[in-house]
Amino acid sequence: MAPSATPERPTRSTRGEGLRESALTLVQTLWFPAFMFAGFLVCYLLPFHNPTPHHVKVAVPAAAARPLQHSLDKSLPGGYDIVPVDSAAQARAAVTDRQAIAGYVPGPGDPRLYTAKADGYSLESALQKTFTGVAQHGGGTLRTSEVAPIASGDGLGTGLFYAVLACTIPAYVMVMMLLRATSFGRRKKILTLAVAGAVLALIAYGVARWMNVIPGDPLAILFLFLMTQAVSQTSLGLVPFVKQYLPGVAMGLFVLLSMPSSGGAIPVQMVPGFFRALHPVMPMGNLIEALRGLFYFHGKGVTGHVLVICAWVAAGFVLHGLGVWKERRAAAREAAAEEAEPPEPPVEDPAIEMPRPAALPPHERDARRPLPQLSGRVTGASGEPLRDVVITVTGTHGHELVRATTDAHGEYAAGGMNEQFVNVIASAPAWLASVARVSIVDGRPAHQDFRLEPRPLVAALQ
Repeated sequence: MAPSATPERPTRSTRGEGLRESALTLVQTLWFPAFMFAGFLVCYLLPFHNPTPHHVKVAVPAAAARPLQHSLDKSLPGGYDIVPVDSAAQARAAVTDRQAIAGYVPGPGDPRLYTAKADGYSLESALQKTFTGVAQHGGGTLRTSEVAPIASGDGLGTGLFYAVLACTIPAYVMVMMLLRATSFGRRKKILTLAVAGAVLALIAYGVARWMNVIPGDPLAILFLFLMTQAVSQTSLGLVPFVKQYLPGVAMGLFVLLSMPSSGGAIPVQMVPGFFRALHPVMPMGNLIEALRGLFYFHGKGVTGHVLVICAWVAAGFVLHGLGVWKERRAAAREAAAEEAEPPEPPVEDPAIEMPRPAALPPHERDARRPLPQLSGRVTGASGEPLRDVVITVTGTHGHELVRATTDAHGEYAAGGMNEQFVNVIASAPAWLASVARVSIVDGRPAHQDFRLEPRPLVAALQ
């Protein structure tokens, strides 16, 4: 009896290679949740844990401006910047014209504080607390006048922020879902995002009005639509450049950095300097400021903020153009060399299973399956459909991508492939194999038929 074979023990190099492969798999799998975990700690816990006024502009009659600034610098250094004005009326006008966040008019008599709740409830509370102490120190009782009251359904002044948020995160999610639509070309995806963005803007405005969270002004629908396009078109335009890292890049830009710098949940004057510096350039902050100006400040300062949002939309379309140029250059290099480069890794969202190359039933349509990118029919010399012919699809470098089999009608289908040139091989035991070179282009399903000749030996036997 032959001795049984001794199992081969893994060598040290084999174990090391296995550990490296496991570590790489963990990094590729867990980088996104790790990124989001760190991002929420840095971008939410840090700026929101202790909101404090920073350089809040307060208009004050010139005679009292310097001593008041000196007093405030002692109690809260860097908290308030006094803006001298000529009169009490100008102190109030500075708030309604958005040149200052508040106006303060000291005695004689009871001092008055002009505030705008539209700039944020927590900021208004901080102003009242600070200037109540200032008034008491001068022997008076503070009287507060609200010069920009908000909609009655927005008790805490954050309703506008959530209406904007409803048009921001879904705009990013739409891009991630459209990446599954392999039968849609770039133009169809851009158009889909535009139409869906218009629907989001209309619904968000309608619901916010129904809940009395915002006043009525239909121009807000246009602003909300521009926001959806700033997020969605820029995210889609980034795909050819950041590839599988799109979830981190897009979420970092439009959620982790945009939300704390927007001034919607916590006024921007009460978050750390890094987020205050982002406020003038990020789309969400500019949209909130534009809507506040439209609803509560008679259109003051709206134009500049809308232009910033339009600049983000324009940047998205510039990225689209650069992506097309990049793809054409790659196709030209591949055609010139007649040698395909390794396919780019698919864009992946850790929460979404992206399509992979797979054989598909030719006549079956299932929303859970990628749509056919390649289909065709195989017939014999007399035009009869050939069943059970093996269809092998390979990259031009020889790596097999997918294998399918023809059905009773001689038809086959496959999907889930990246844009590239592929070789399609039709083979069966009794027939001479046939090969065709096919270009797989996103949004343009390819069709390749085969007409096979019988093998000479089989033909002779017949």
